[in-house]
Amino acid sequence: MHKATIDDVAELAGVSIKTVSRVVNQEPNVRDSTRARVEKAIAKLNYRPNRSARNLASQRSHLIGLIYDDPSAYEIPSAGYVIRMQLGVLRACRAADYELLIHPCNYRAKRIGGELQALIEHARPIGIILAAPLSNMPRIVSAIEATGTPFVRLSPGKRGGKQYTVATNDREVSAQMTRYLASLGHKRIAFIKGHPSHKAVANRYLGYLDGLKQSGLTFSKRLVGDGENSFESGEAAGNRLLRLKRRPTAIFAANDDMAAGVIRAADLLGVKIPDQVSVAGCDDIALARQLCPTLTTIRQPLATMAERAALLLIEVAQKTIPGQLSEVVPATLQIRESTGPAPE
Repeated sequence: MHKATIDDVAELAGVSIKTVSRVVNQEPNVRDSTRARVEKAIAKLNYRPNRSARNLASQRSHLIGLIYDDPSAYEIPSAGYVIRMQLGVLRACRAADYELLIHPCNYRAKRIGGELQALIEHARPIGIILAAPLSNMPRIVSAIEATGTPFVRLSPGKRGGKQYTVATNDREVSAQMTRYLASLGHKRIAFIKGHPSHKAVANRYLGYLDGLKQSGLTFSKRLVGDGENSFESGEAAGNRLLRLKRRPTAIFAANDDMAAGVIRAADLLGVKIPDQVSVAGCDDIALARQLCPTLTTIRQPLATMAERAALLLIEVAQKTIPGQLSEVVPATLQIRESTGPAPE
C-alpha cells in the first residue's frame, strides 16, 4: 500500500509543499481556509509526517529532556522518585507526540555544566526539565540557561524567579502534618531532616517548626535528627531519638525512606508502632503502602508536577506563552496505620 507523502498532501490540497510543512509544524501566517484544506487532505490520505525531516527543518528534535540526580550514586537507591517523574512527563509527551530523553547525572562532578551543555547541543530538545536537587544549584541552572534552551525547575527550594518552576507546598503541608500529630495528643514530636542540598526538603523542616508553633508546642533541638534522605540515616537518627531518656512519642521524617529506617530502629528496640511511638514520612513512595504498619505520609504530587512541567515546555515550543512562571501543585496527607493517639 502506497504511503502518503508530503507531495501527495500538497497536490490534493492544491498548495505548495512549504505550506503543508507550515501547517504540520503549526507555524503562523497560514490562512484559516488554507490550513483547513491541508488538514482535510492530511486526514483523507492518513499522512504521517517524517519526524527526522521535521526535526531537521525546525532545528529542534521533538524531545523533552529530563535531567535528574543519578540514584545509583546512593548505597540503597530509591527508584520511586525517578519513576513517578518519568510517568508524568510521558503522559504529556504521548498526548503531544513528543519523546522523552532521560539523563541521570552526578551533580557533584566538576564538569557537570559542560556535560549537560554537550547533551543539549547533541540532542537539541525543545526543553529541559531539571529535577531537584539540581534545580536549585546555580552552576547547573546557569549552564543550561547559557544554551538558550527553555527549561523548567522542578521542586526548587525557592518559588518564583525568572525561570519557569513547578513545585508543591512542602512547607505548608508539613505544618499540617505536624498539627495532625499534635491533634492526636503528641507533645514531644521529633523531626528528621533531609540532605542539605535538597532545598525543597529543607522547607519541610520549616513547616515542622511552623506546625509546632501553631499547635502551641515548645521546640526542642534534642528532638531534631540529621538525615541524608536515605534508609540508613533514618535508622541511625531513629535509633538515637528512641534511646533518649524522654523519647518522642511521634517522629516525623522528611522523606519516606528515612521514616522506613525509623520503623526498623523501633522494631529492633522493641518499641511498638503506633502504640508507643507514631511515625510519619513524606513523598508517599510505593514502600509506604508496603511497610507493616503502613506509613502515614504526605503524598507529593510528583507525577502531576512533572506532567505540568512538560506541558509548559510544549506550550513554549508551540509559541503559546504560559500565563505564569511559577505553578504550585498541592500535596495531601495520607493517614495510615503508623500514627495513632499519644501513649498515656
